[in-house]
Amino acid sequence: MKEYDKIARKQGLPNVGQIVRSKRYKTIWRVLEKREVWQAAEDDPVTKEPRWTYAIYLSFWRVQMGMEPGMGKTMGFLYTLNDNTFQENWEIVP
Repeated sequence: MKEYDKIARKQGLPNVGQIVRSKRYKTIWRVLEKREVWQAAEDDPVTKEPRWTYAIYLSFWRVQMGMEPGMGKTMGFLYTLNDNTFQENWEIVP
């Protein structure tokens, strides 16, 4: 759980139920799910053993007028400690 908190804090990830906006398309999305998962990393160069790293999976639902909650487009992404893709692509709507 320590890694989960570290990733969430460093990346500034939203909580379930929060609204975010896509910086590229200006569309509004709601966070449906947030969970800890494992993501495959490069194999160890010496032993060739597979390596894994902690990640947080966020699932998003696109908010649209006239659409019932949960109906419509959804998508999800993995966020790790050493990437900044959340800050590059999303902004949390206050």
